[in-house]
Amino acid sequence: MNIRTSTGDEMRATGAHFVRGLIPKKTATVVTLSGELGAGKTTFTQGIAHALGVEETVSSPTYVIEKIYALADKEWERLIHIDAYRLKSAHELDVLGWKDMLADPGAIIILEWPEKVAAAMPESALHISFEIHEEERILVFDGKEKDGV
Repeated sequence: MNIRTSTGDEMRATGAHFVRGLIPKKTATVVTLSGELGAGKTTFTQGIAHALGVEETVSSPTYVIEKIYALADKEWERLIHIDAYRLKSAHELDVLGWKDMLADPGAIIILEWPEKVAAAMPESALHISFEIHEEERILVFDGKEKDGV
């Protein structure tokens, strides 16, 4: 499935709509976002965070690698936003406590640049690719669980 957006507001709304359709599992829900710089991955994540009740500013965790947002009265207890752009291997995720994160059913993990740490991605991860076409962004969903987007 593909979705086209033309503005940041549309991208945030798409992220919000997407997360409302997710159902927590027995382990963390992992969503990976692939695409070049400026494709809209963080803007999409802002929509997810807002829909989950995050009130603070959500920015790319490129330099800190990981940001964790506590969620109140939601299906998930925490939103974990990871930017793997600067990581060199999947082992570097282990240092962050990746295995514990994956085991946590209260976590929704949004991971940008999954190709940098592909060996660590669970088979259950939902994949979204972001493509830039002139003034539009095209989101390509892998279709695993998101028939309703």
